[in-house]
Amino acid sequence: MSQDKATTVERLIAPSLSAAGFEIVRVVFLGGPSGTLQVMIERGDRRALSVDDCVEVSRTVSALLDVEDVIAGPYTLEVSSPGIDRPLTRPADFDRFAGFEAKLETRAPIDGRKRFRGRLLGLDGDRVRIVTPEGESLLPLNELQKAKLVLTDELIAATASPAH
Repeated sequence: MSQDKATTVERLIAPSLSAAGFEIVRVVFLGGPSGTLQVMIERGDRRALSVDDCVEVSRTVSALLDVEDVIAGPYTLEVSSPGIDRPLTRPADFDRFAGFEAKLETRAPIDGRKRFRGRLLGLDGDRVRIVTPEGESLLPLNELQKAKLVLTDELIAATASPAH
């Protein structure tokens, strides 16, 4: 399943999940011919995601995919939380998690490197601001290949707050 298929699935399920109070963090297809469709979600009210929430979303997504028949062949549906050291997939994530440590990887080298680890400073237009030991960098959002929070004591403490 290509990224195009994952995008098609996301567009199909987003309205129903949004109406139920959930936000999609990421939709990806992992593996080969009988792979796994991973739907990573969080609650719109930022409360902790429960097993019952995942069951509800799984049933909704399964029903939508069965009706639309978007994926040919066998696959496993996995609905999960993004976790504490979550991926940063949406532009708003970089502002929401400003102040926390993150690891970012770009598609092509920027200033001679592709990997950056440091404290997020949020967005500046369509670029992510990050402070690393080498100084501040501005990374174009469209050049990011991977981005995720780093598990730190500070991040763990902040997860108790509904603001994140």
